[in-house]
Amino acid sequence: MSKTSSPTVYGIPNCSTVKNAREWLAAADLHFQFHDFKKSGVPQDALADWMDALGWEALLNSKGTTWRKVDASRQAAIHDAASASALMHELPSVIKRPVVRWADGSLTVGFSAAQFAAKQAHPTA
Repeated sequence: MSKTSSPTVYGIPNCSTVKNAREWLAAADLHFQFHDFKKSGVPQDALADWMDALGWEALLNSKGTTWRKVDASRQAAIHDAASASALMHELPSVIKRPVVRWADGSLTVGFSAAQFAAKQAHPTA
């Protein structure tokens, strides 16, 4: 895991969970970068790294609107990292959001104020 100077938040700007995460970080006066999946796509190397660290199952938002719009036969074909990765690159909105690469190089997915506060208080936790 590489270290960065500030966290990077990956997601889509109109997602309410991403909005909550960005608002929390701003309120905590924590500088961060935002990577918009809609404008910039999903970084190939980053997705592979996320899958290695978190597992593809943690990244696949199988409860969201985008997943529900995916044909049932295609949903059934998602059974490993390769098939999940292909879908996530094609439909970035199927990735659970936000994915955050913290300054220490660690990763989290989703938003929890308690988890973010812990990361701020203990950046290597």
